[in-house]
Amino acid sequence: MAQHVNVALIGYRFMGKSHSNAYRQVAHFFPQVGAVPEMKVLCGRDRAAVAEAAQQLGWQEVNTDWRAVVRRSDIDLVDIVTPGNAHADIAIAAAQAGKHVFCEKPLANTVAEAERMVEAVEKAGVRNMVAFNYRRVPAVAYARQLIEEGRIGRIYHFRARYLQDWIMDPDFPLVWRLDKGAAGSGPMGDLGAHIIDLAHYLIGDFDEVTGMAETFIKERPLLAATDSGLGASGGTTKGQVTVEDAAAFVARFTSGAMGVFEVTRFAGGNKNANTFEINGSKGSIRFNLERLDELEFLDLTVPSTEQGFRTILITDGAHPYMAAWWPAGHIIGWEHTFTHEVLDLLNAIASSSAVAPDFRDGLRVQYVLDAVDRACASHRWERVTR
Repeated sequence: MAQHVNVALIGYRFMGKSHSNAYRQVAHFFPQVGAVPEMKVLCGRDRAAVAEAAQQLGWQEVNTDWRAVVRRSDIDLVDIVTPGNAHADIAIAAAQAGKHVFCEKPLANTVAEAERMVEAVEKAGVRNMVAFNYRRVPAVAYARQLIEEGRIGRIYHFRARYLQDWIMDPDFPLVWRLDKGAAGSGPMGDLGAHIIDLAHYLIGDFDEVTGMAETFIKERPLLAATDSGLGASGGTTKGQVTVEDAAAFVARFTSGAMGVFEVTRFAGGNKNANTFEINGSKGSIRFNLERLDELEFLDLTVPSTEQGFRTILITDGAHPYMAAWWPAGHIIGWEHTFTHEVLDLLNAIASSSAVAPDFRDGLRVQYVLDAVDRACASHRWERVTR
């Protein structure tokens, strides 16, 4: 019989909904999961809002004091979905209390915070994972399988873009994601962290980077004191935007491959366009998150008269994670990636085995983000710490 893992979720908005859905679904669709999650307590600062969210999302209890929650003897796993400025304190306290820790990306707002978090979980010997959910898209996992099988050959290029358009309106308010103190950075940390982690997953380590960043709208209306939602309307008083609106960088990988990366929240018409293309000596791969059940594959080993990108529908039971879901041709969606994350984390807890991406993988991403930040300031190539 599978063991039960009591979960405390710190935070309850956008990512809180995603993680909650994963905990509710995982044992229903993956009955072989090694540990069954018990949605024990939901934690946030606003008791009324947390209570409403707990009822909607299926949590047994609510609390407004995360410190008390991580000390509870009946909590096994602490899941952190707060803004980045709270990640380090919560994760370190949870590890010191002997809890397993699951943390949203990016791992921290600074390299120093991330290093402290890695030290804490490794010293405590607890399972730890960073929520880079796009590794758990079946098409992305299948792309890695093709690479590992040598189907792409020697990799020459990795180019990735993560494009959104949700803050193009200059009257959009100064939400926490536009505050460096809370978020750590703009789309580089929020979106760039994802495609950097995908590069680590698919290509390998970065060697050096150079890049540029720009803030197009430098002041925005302040939120009402009681409102912190992403879609809230601002007032007439304005505050300074302290993060970038867009960034781009190029990279050299230790393998010799070249990388090109772009992130922005000012790409009109792009709602959540996370795309990458990989070019190698034997073939190429293309992926677009907005068509996440598809992977484009080019095989250069066939005669030139037969070459061309073909679209593989990643819904077959033999594709990664897909046997648990629907018959072939019946697509899954974005929310399923979180269920796959939770599945792998719970299995690691049950078997006391490693799981990736862990906090050290999150630190690797933080080192790249730091190098890009330095490069944008220096206008020079900057080495990535490893």
